[in-house]
Amino acid sequence: MNYKIIINSLILVLLADFASGQVSMGGKQSVEGTATILDFNSQTGNIKGIILPAVDDVSNALSSDPASNNGTFLFNKSNQKVQVYENNVWKDLSDAGSSSNLVINTSDEKSGGVVIGASSSPAKGVLILESSDKAMILPRISEPHKNVKSPYPGMMCFDTVSRTLAVFDGAKWNYWN
Repeated sequence: MNYKIIINSLILVLLADFASGQVSMGGKQSVEGTATILDFNSQTGNIKGIILPAVDDVSNALSSDPASNNGTFLFNKSNQKVQVYENNVWKDLSDAGSSSNLVINTSDEKSGGVVIGASSSPAKGVLILESSDKAMILPRISEPHKNVKSPYPGMMCFDTVSRTLAVFDGAKWNYWN
């Protein structure tokens, strides 16, 4: 893993956050609309989605502040499902998939994560979005089950054809309206 690229990317994200509170990623030059906190490449032909963290023990992914846990997404390695934490319960977004293609990161974590939209957050995560009036726009991909040739377990995007949330569980794509 090239840490120099990661560190430089995080610095750019933080600088953009201080400048406007809105961030675009994946080569996108501007954020769509004023109600967007994080926006991704939406060009035709995009095949890059968000890769959720793969977690061994989901209880370690939760903050001691229960209110900050809702909306936590992850790939649960113990049951091999993509899940979201909602109303104090983990909800499945996929069937049981496969974690056989996961690349295990053995390096120690060096920080508590990046917070966009606030100076801090009680939530635990690698990337935390805090806003009372802005939302994240997922990467948009046309028919990911056809166009993403090597999806990674825990990949998430918006399918522009079916107009649904698409999550990859390591074995197949799962779609949510």
